[in-house]
Amino acid sequence: MGDTYIFDTSSDLGGQHMTLLESVLDPTTTAFLGELDIRPGQRCLDLGAGGGSITRWLAERTGPQGTVVAVDKDVNHLVEQPGVEVVAHDVTEGLPVDGPFDLIHARLLLVHLPDREVVFKSLIDALAPGGWLVLGDISGRPLDVVAAPSPAAARLFDRMQRLSHEVLAPVQGIDLGWAESVDDRMVTAGLVDVDSMEWSRTTAGGTAGCLLHANLNEQAAPLLREAGASDVELQHYRNLMRDPAFRAWFYRVVTVRGRRR
Repeated sequence: MGDTYIFDTSSDLGGQHMTLLESVLDPTTTAFLGELDIRPGQRCLDLGAGGGSITRWLAERTGPQGTVVAVDKDVNHLVEQPGVEVVAHDVTEGLPVDGPFDLIHARLLLVHLPDREVVFKSLIDALAPGGWLVLGDISGRPLDVVAAPSPAAARLFDRMQRLSHEVLAPVQGIDLGWAESVDDRMVTAGLVDVDSMEWSRTTAGGTAGCLLHANLNEQAAPLLREAGASDVELQHYRNLMRDPAFRAWFYRVVTVRGRRR
């Protein structure tokens, strides 16, 4: 990822970030993957593997003869075990191991990469005949407030989302329009059985989704201040994310799968 990427998975906040993401997103991700014919003996690639929850889920289905290669820049949260190979690598420099793979999975990775289109092509090229590519990324759809303790609280949430999506995302090289384009890109690249799922749900203050909002806000605090947020606003926002009287829609996550002929 680019040098401006601020979400450091080696920090305490970064570790909490990964745990919260797994709590919120794993059930839907594994349900979508579970509809595919993942079986013992297959070879899989899990890019941006983070804390390894999807790697472990895949290894349970491909073992003991199969292999899951888990790749991340920071592999401190990944554990090698039978059927799991851990590789520390930046995918913008190319894939660290050669294909072919029966399944390649990446979640919340390509949206952050400046060379996402080059990486996307390399993933298709690394698929085995019949192999699946499964990519999940957040879209730029607004995160509407459902309930708030006050109109000012709702305005604060909207302001922080606007600063994050419209000001910080471009600085970070994040393309919030990418997720909506992946389905068409897979079809254009010649993949078949292309299928997309968009997921979101409401999240209440104090639950994993809102705690993730607070976590990201804290990690991004220096850039948010540069974008105009005050320390008082930042603290009020984090308090709001712990207030059970607040509810809003979580990020819209678009997951797309396609199969190589």
